[in-house]
Amino acid sequence: MRQVLPFLLLAIPALPLLAGLVARGLSPACAGRLAGRAAALSAGLAAAVALALFAGEPLTVRAGDAASAWAPSLRLDVVSAVMVVLVAFLGAVVLRFSRAYLAGDPGQARFFSWMSLTLASVLTLVLSGHLLLLLAAWVSTSLCLHRLLLHYPDRAGAVFSARKKFVVSRLGDAALLAAAVLLHRHQGTWDLETIFAQVAAGRTEGLSAVGFLLAACAALKSAQFPFHSWLPDTMETPTPVSAFMHAGIINAGGFLLVRLSPVLAHAPGALH
Repeated sequence: MRQVLPFLLLAIPALPLLAGLVARGLSPACAGRLAGRAAALSAGLAAAVALALFAGEPLTVRAGDAASAWAPSLRLDVVSAVMVVLVAFLGAVVLRFSRAYLAGDPGQARFFSWMSLTLASVLTLVLSGHLLLLLAAWVSTSLCLHRLLLHYPDRAGAVFSARKKFVVSRLGDAALLAAAVLLHRHQGTWDLETIFAQVAAGRTEGLSAVGFLLAACAALKSAQFPFHSWLPDTMETPTPVSAFMHAGIINAGGFLLVRLSPVLAHAPGALH
């Protein structure tokens, strides 16, 4: 099982990614079936790798040279295992519900494409073991959600809420980018496992500023006061989008703080 685990881990976000890329060119019925089945299979794989984790050690899968600081990686540990099962399962449920909810909607294929791409982005985010990959997935999640919020572009309320969300999200992206750059400057690597080990060994320079940036980023992403006003306005979007936002996107700020808790532990001001 440990030999095939890296391939299963890669397949979890890859399946909805491929479905999202293909769905737009299909009929509405075919796009819905493809997106739903890809999400269901991804959820099954997530459950399988989570069970495998409890029978072994945490796993890091790196692309390219493992010694390279630029090689992106996926990390399977207790935090990512719990989150990937939760997100994949709820993504599959929401996509299944969407097929009935959007019956007759002329934009179904486009909707299923963006929903699948959003799911792939969130799954990559929770599995990421590399700061740059985490940042890319963070931004991708927001941009894909923006397209979903504009599913009804003729509704003024939908356009207004999407624009507000876009501005708030870019501020959060800027905070996360600054935190990532500061971490790399002081730790000399983008790899989260290495960063956590160096912090545990006493290399804590600059972590106070990083902590404040991460806290700001989480508050912006999770619609915390006073950055919350865009969230009630998104009721113009289809119900499945609202459901999925609360399944894995609004909660991303909390996940970020948990994932980077070894860093935040050395930023008491940010913790307060």
